Amino acid sequence: MELDMDERFAIRLRREVLRAPERLGDAIELDWQAMKLRVIVTGAAGFIGSNLSEKLLSLGHEVVGLDNFIRGTRSNLQSVNEHENFQFLERDLCEITALDDVEGDALVHLASYKIPRYTDALDTLGFNALMVKNVVDHCLKHKLKLIFASTSDVYGKNPSVPFHEGSDLVMGPVTVKRWAYAVSKIFAEQYILAAHAKHGLSFTVARLFGSYGPRQNPTWWGGPQSVFIEGALNRSPIEIHGTGNQTRTFTYVDDTVDGILRCIVDQKACNEIFNVGSEICSEITILQLATEIWRLINPADGEPLLKFIPYSSFGNYEDVMRRVPDITKIKSMLGYKPKIGLREGLIKTIDWRKTATAQNS
Repeated sequence: MELDMDERFAIRLRREVLRAPERLGDAIELDWQAMKLRVIVTGAAGFIGSNLSEKLLSLGHEVVGLDNFIRGTRSNLQSVNEHENFQFLERDLCEITALDDVEGDALVHLASYKIPRYTDALDTLGFNALMVKNVVDHCLKHKLKLIFASTSDVYGKNPSVPFHEGSDLVMGPVTVKRWAYAVSKIFAEQYILAAHAKHGLSFTVARLFGSYGPRQNPTWWGGPQSVFIEGALNRSPIEIHGTGNQTRTFTYVDDTVDGILRCIVDQKACNEIFNVGSEICSEITILQLATEIWRLINPADGEPLLKFIPYSSFGNYEDVMRRVPDITKIKSMLGYKPKIGLREGLIKTIDWRKTATAQNS
């Protein structure tokens, strides 16, 4: 009888553990250190992809990274390019043959087109759908476990905060194109679950909340903290959309990577959906975030330079007023615990940005 994907992946994990019995200890630490997996990472030259690749290699795994460099950068791969266990392929995942010769034990799908605030919603919807179809087809054909990076944006306008994995996904009207990204991720999640139900696809969905840190994109593509850091470093007014009273939680990239790693190696993660984020108590308004960043960079200033931008300037646009995760499930099932607080993470990110700016000048 042919083994299904979950059984195949579980056997692979057990075999790797048995090769290093002297490392018995805490289960999740054992898995990271004892197993030697070949992990395919899409979007490997991006912010999260490059940090994940670096961590996987440091733990002794092999990584096959794919990127088309539309948003990812070659500089993000500098720390891993020469590693003996890293292979990079410049590929466009929208092409049906992009993964044909790529082998591995698990595939982490990070590549994505994001919120089309300044771009084309059709690209966001079309390209994300094409990519997830090609990724799912490849995982089914080669019996790979799929770890899909979804987004906190799927919870949309749901007023019941904090969001848990079973919360309703509440979108705004179809006439507002900002929802195209969330809809593309909801479609991908549904497509993955349908492939599991019909064909036995082994998967984990990780809904990521506000990841930030070294290698983040310095534009709005990288999130508000990216733009705020750039503004404060340049001593130019930080742009606040609306009143700034909308709230978010932010997750340092090391904690994001930790959550994804647990989704890769822990058998209990198979065929589950997890929020990967920070604690409820870390909720902060966008105005508070901007003020904190300005004071960390320009401590001698009395008040930060701020510029409030009305939502009406974006045309037909809607924002999410609160976005806060409930991470009880991933904590209890996989042992995840975010370690880096916001202030500490911002200081690390600011230091990285200063160094990167100096090197590029």
